[in-house]
Amino acid sequence: MSAVGTDRETPHVRADVPAARWTGRDDGPGADNLRWHHAVHLDPTEAAPGDVAFVGFRSDEGVRRNKGRQGAANGPQALRRALASMALPRPLRALDAGDIEVSGDGEDALESGQQRLGRAVAALVDRGHQVMVLGGGHEVAYGSYCGLEQTRALREGGRLGVLNLDAHFDLRDDVRPSSGTPFLQMAQSEERHGREFHYWVLGVSQPSNTERLFRTADALGVRYLPDTECGLLGLARTERFVDEFLASCDVVHLSIDLDVLPAAVAPGVSAPAAYGVPMDVIERVCTRVAVSGKLAVCDIAELNPEFDVDQRTARAGARLIHRMVTARP
Repeated sequence: MSAVGTDRETPHVRADVPAARWTGRDDGPGADNLRWHHAVHLDPTEAAPGDVAFVGFRSDEGVRRNKGRQGAANGPQALRRALASMALPRPLRALDAGDIEVSGDGEDALESGQQRLGRAVAALVDRGHQVMVLGGGHEVAYGSYCGLEQTRALREGGRLGVLNLDAHFDLRDDVRPSSGTPFLQMAQSEERHGREFHYWVLGVSQPSNTERLFRTADALGVRYLPDTECGLLGLARTERFVDEFLASCDVVHLSIDLDVLPAAVAPGVSAPAAYGVPMDVIERVCTRVAVSGKLAVCDIAELNPEFDVDQRTARAGARLIHRMVTARP
């Protein structure tokens, strides 16, 4: 079963903030001078199945509720800027569908934003696009899921698999949804729908997760690989973990919390990692998922430009996007 559909009748995506034209370094005309800003267009009527699609999620509310340092609402624009001038190895086309914006701290501001993001994601996936969601706090992941559960692939019985590259389980059982609750929300939704929850986490940090969170993960049947087992010397083990995950599902939701990377690589996040998983391992994992042909949605979360030294975190996130899109079949 294909991870994405090709329904050309899906309604237009409605963004809160329209996309702006991408700009960047220009070395002249011709295919051998292509960069990302040459490839991105803003007109959904010109988008064809197979084009990658970007949608931003400007949200700090989940991080605020989770008592993290705020600033992730500016992450989507920082990721676009970092990606825009990256050189392309071959011609491709991409659609920027604009941003969903969570404004204010009203009772349902976040929840409403996640539902709007879900509608945008569902429309894009059912049109045949692989979707890159630019966050935003990690509450973006539940918004992506809200879209995936509406897609034709899942309605027709496809098995959803969620792979989270993260130092945290994000399985908190809080009164209000936050950046710490998205995967418990997914588990509860899957249970309501009578579906098995396939949730795997790579890079979990023991000091960053209470014993209660580990018990919750075990109770939900979550498969996880600790950060201490994700180094280059353990690459074969990491690759087996990813391959077993891919074999367990038909449609993949990849969620990347940039705090899975070491703080020296990703200082601009809500909670920098003292240990982290090396960038070259994370990049290999992302590439492996991309070439599987099962990736429907990837969200990139927790980029906080206010604390990003030399745009390191934005560049790391943009490179992961670049590798996934240029490596896919």
